[in-house]
Amino acid sequence: MTSTLPTSTPTVSSGESPGVRWWRRPWVIPLALVAFVFIGFSLPRYLTFDPAQSLVEAPDGMTSHYPMLVAHVFFGSIAMLTCCLQVWPWLRQRHPRVHRISGRVYILGGVLPSGLMGLTIGAVSVFGPVIQVSNVMLALLWLGTTAAGYVAARQRRFRDHRRWMVRSFALTMSIVINRILLVPLIIWLFPQQETTFGGSEFALMQAVSGLTGWMSWTIALILAQLWLDRRPRRVARVSVG
Repeated sequence: MTSTLPTSTPTVSSGESPGVRWWRRPWVIPLALVAFVFIGFSLPRYLTFDPAQSLVEAPDGMTSHYPMLVAHVFFGSIAMLTCCLQVWPWLRQRHPRVHRISGRVYILGGVLPSGLMGLTIGAVSVFGPVIQVSNVMLALLWLGTTAAGYVAARQRRFRDHRRWMVRSFALTMSIVINRILLVPLIIWLFPQQETTFGGSEFALMQAVSGLTGWMSWTIALILAQLWLDRRPRRVARVSVG
């Protein structure tokens, strides 16, 4: 008869299963689709360079806000696309040179410029101090986790590198969580506009903006850490009796 028993396996420094085919990673294609769909809806309106199509209101008198917003969105789109390549184990294992090149593009052409722009425009959001602090925290954490991952790679601490880059990836994709949370929060809070928010639509949107801002990146980081802390058990079928 056969039974399934735990068996010890050699520890792989990368923490991955090198024999797994690319199509055995069921999250790769959905992740890429999410990134492409999100960018397809978000980026084109900013490529027109028409401030009237912006979804983000500029503070009074800040003429540099819109150009920085366009740069933030453009470079953020590069970060989203390249991070999908960075977390794809098959590409990392079979084509390490492509992984290194896309990693440099992710950092220098994505996170760094987009994070710096986000740090600047996020700190002056018209929706008040709650979302301003959230934006600054997100930008600092995004830049910080990415820098930590880069330093670890340069020091050949590849396990640490991948853990930091998972966190960076989570923060990159947190904008998607932000948009997902937007609808249910509006549905929840809109009936309270005349009571809780004294009839002010602006106060309502301040609350929605603050909640989505804080919740999106904290949820993303929590999920990333849970994934990093998972302890999958590998089993092998062995004959007994």
